[in-house]
Amino acid sequence: MTLYLYRTPYLVDIVREKVGKVLNLNSIDAGTAWKGMDMLIFNSWHWWVHTGQSQGWDYIRDGATLYKNMDRLYAFKKGLTTWGRWVDQNIDPSKTKVFFQGISPTHYQGKDWNQPKKSCSGEAVPLSGSTYPAGAPPAAAVVNQVLSSIKIPVYLLDITTLSQLRKDAHPSTYSDASGNVKINIQILVYFYSLVFLSFFLQWYIYGGEQKFLIYS
Repeated sequence: MTLYLYRTPYLVDIVREKVGKVLNLNSIDAGTAWKGMDMLIFNSWHWWVHTGQSQGWDYIRDGATLYKNMDRLYAFKKGLTTWGRWVDQNIDPSKTKVFFQGISPTHYQGKDWNQPKKSCSGEAVPLSGSTYPAGAPPAAAVVNQVLSSIKIPVYLLDITTLSQLRKDAHPSTYSDASGNVKINIQILVYFYSLVFLSFFLQWYIYGGEQKFLIYS
């Protein structure tokens, strides 16, 4: 089995224009690198909400129009719709299986889990139960809407609720002042169980030597 990691946080292209780096909501020229895989596992959203120096672009292009900024949820939907068209136009489902990893949510504010005086800082125990009090983030609805419009089968690896419940899973909670990680068996079991379950299912479906491409 060969595993590739391809970094493309927005899925759509970032191109260099005279004005600077432009996030093009209608273009996926980079998709040529994704062809020929037995399995594609896509992931996006986290970087769409970053602003200032931590965002990866200077302008957003939607068709012929340049924007200095845009509602990030709307931009995400436009970009993901472009990705969906790419899947329909370029994927042969008899040769390639396509997965989309669900939204990685935030859980910084205790009011989201009915403890308004708390934050996730220093939390060491996950929420109990199988539902998150604040509900799913709006981006999750966008993912569901876009996936339902794609003709090629795309399988959702829905990690959103599980991630919301893990208000304790910030790495800084498990490291000392110098950044050295203090091994926590709970976190290790959580992480590796997801990884091994995912790849076991993939191996079970395909068998033999396969090529996988994971997006980050």
